Amino acid sequence: MSFRTIIKHLQCNRRSFIDSISLARFNSSAPAVHPSRRPSISLQFQNVPQLQDQDPYSYLKEDPIEICSSIWVKAFASLPNSSFSDLSGFLSKFDLWVLAYQRSCADVTGSFPPRNAIHSHVLQDLLSLRNAVINGKFSWNRKANPLIRSPNDKSRTHLISKRKLQAMLESDEPCFQDRIVQEVLLNVIEPIFEARFSSKSHAFRPGRNAHSFIRSIRSNFAGYLWFLKADLSEIFRHVDENVVMGSLEKAIKDKTILRLVKSALQSPKQKRPRVEDYDVKKKRKGATKKKKILNVNEPKPDPYWLRTFFNFAPEEAAKVPSYGHCGILSPLLANVCLNELDIVMEDKISEYFRPSKLDSIWRDSINDGCHNPAWPEFVPASGKEKTRKMDYIRYGGHFLVGIRGPREDAVRIRKEIIEFCESIFGIRLDNSKIEIEHISRGILFLDHVICRRIIHPTLRYTSSGGSIVSQKCVGTLLSVTASLEQCIRKFRRVELVKGDRDPEPLPCNPMLYSSQAHTNSQMNKFLETMADWYRYADNRKKIVGFCAYVIRSSLAKLYAARYRLKSRAKVYGIALRNLSRPLIESSNNSSPEYSDLLRMGLVDAIEGVQFSRMSMIPSCDYTPLPRNWVPHHENVLREYIKLQDQELFSELHKVVKRKGLSLPQDEISEIVWGYKTLGACHFKANVGSEMEGG
Repeated sequence: MSFRTIIKHLQCNRRSFIDSISLARFNSSAPAVHPSRRPSISLQFQNVPQLQDQDPYSYLKEDPIEICSSIWVKAFASLPNSSFSDLSGFLSKFDLWVLAYQRSCADVTGSFPPRNAIHSHVLQDLLSLRNAVINGKFSWNRKANPLIRSPNDKSRTHLISKRKLQAMLESDEPCFQDRIVQEVLLNVIEPIFEARFSSKSHAFRPGRNAHSFIRSIRSNFAGYLWFLKADLSEIFRHVDENVVMGSLEKAIKDKTILRLVKSALQSPKQKRPRVEDYDVKKKRKGATKKKKILNVNEPKPDPYWLRTFFNFAPEEAAKVPSYGHCGILSPLLANVCLNELDIVMEDKISEYFRPSKLDSIWRDSINDGCHNPAWPEFVPASGKEKTRKMDYIRYGGHFLVGIRGPREDAVRIRKEIIEFCESIFGIRLDNSKIEIEHISRGILFLDHVICRRIIHPTLRYTSSGGSIVSQKCVGTLLSVTASLEQCIRKFRRVELVKGDRDPEPLPCNPMLYSSQAHTNSQMNKFLETMADWYRYADNRKKIVGFCAYVIRSSLAKLYAARYRLKSRAKVYGIALRNLSRPLIESSNNSSPEYSDLLRMGLVDAIEGVQFSRMSMIPSCDYTPLPRNWVPHHENVLREYIKLQDQELFSELHKVVKRKGLSLPQDEISEIVWGYKTLGACHFKANVGSEMEGG
């Protein structure tokens, strides 16, 4: 190779050359390598043209959304027990890697970069990362010399010291290139298992959330007496590697993906604290904290209202799995493992079902359901012998089992679940992890209390003789109410109230230096989010009204301290009940009026605090959930797959040939004409019979 070629490649790889210098500085304290074992410079430069000859723009051929859609269609069109062994072809598609890089940048910087705004050297690094994954040369948590760097990484252009590099290597912050690989794996693996997952699972899945869980409880769990409330969140902290790989290998046979997931499941080495670290912590304990100045590309922290709402997350939703270097793959892998439990429980549901003709519900089949789909919570309590039935639903590592039968059956099912979890997952559960509770005492789940109310409705129906009969009956109404105690506990966690039985609001100190308009708008967003969270609670008006009272009183105390008004009553007297009037710190006649400043655009408009009256709070949403409900995207997928079937079009073609084409307007006109002609004939016949009788 000529000297001019070497200089040319040196200029092209100046960035990687600087990275190698910084790495050499870090390794300067390492033992020296024997000269015979050192790679020669000529060999290093001989490999450079092979990387530079690959043009990344030549690999951008398809739309990444179309690639992801093809994976979803292929997964849902295949049989439930089929396996996939040719997934490496999707890993080699460079468009998926560009999409993964865009999503990773959005997570790091807070903005989604356009595809045409990605620099060529970034695409070159991304291509090298893809090649390393395909060729089996990729290693997780490679922070010293990554193949691609984060947009916020300054070590790209600046040399870093040995101490900073060591701190970077020992930090718990995930590597940026690991996030890109996790995004690609998630795009490939998730559709395959979404087509196999049970409909009883509602956490960490697209289209399913806590609201779908609560609506399923309301629609499908009426009539059960005993409930099993289980906590399997221990599987989120540690799980056997063989259990996860065994569940994955049932659907995925591709060796490249299995090798990547297996290497990611290996737990990272725990960092041992040194003595110097404790000394530094002791010295800096009393030091004042400096205000953090954000960089240009650094994302802004979450606003106060969003951080406050995150503190209201229920215990079941706050637990998120984390396995080794899997990152965003961990929730999917947890669902893959727990899907084994879902399949077993579905089999137990069909085995346990024993219908009874004397009961008023589920008399014939397991899908008989309630007698009135518009009021699914009501279950008549008549019948000498009850139908034996159970149901199951899971949210993350927690699940509920409803049993319509004696308590002995609940004890037996709990024992079977404990044995299954110990044999499959290697988790030893005791009775405290799987509690048996009666519906009359109420079951707390996702900060909602599931209980029943005995009601005596009057049923009116028309008898065979034509008379209207009114009959009183006894029934149970399934009630799903928001827990006020849990709400008070969460408010106490964010230091907005004190006390339990008679909570007293505290001033909202984090918003002390914000304007009145900004503070009210932040709290309005929080109240809107809370009203949406308690959307399907029976006591939605009560619980949202309590939240509005706490927020309004907290802001009134804050404004009383900020504007020196001494009491909430004076704040309400000036700013009204919803705190929409401007508050002035001191009386100064020379200052312009708020209306004049608002007209000139010098101040922001002040929004009143929402839900200041009970009539403003929306009522509970009692819209029934269909019994075989699936998310909208799954319905679209299955309809699309049907349209791709050639047999369907051949059947439609035969029908068109046999019956011909007909417009909906023609059919409607035929129906209307039939009603008119039949009605006229019936009228003539009645008139003729009356005349003959007369």
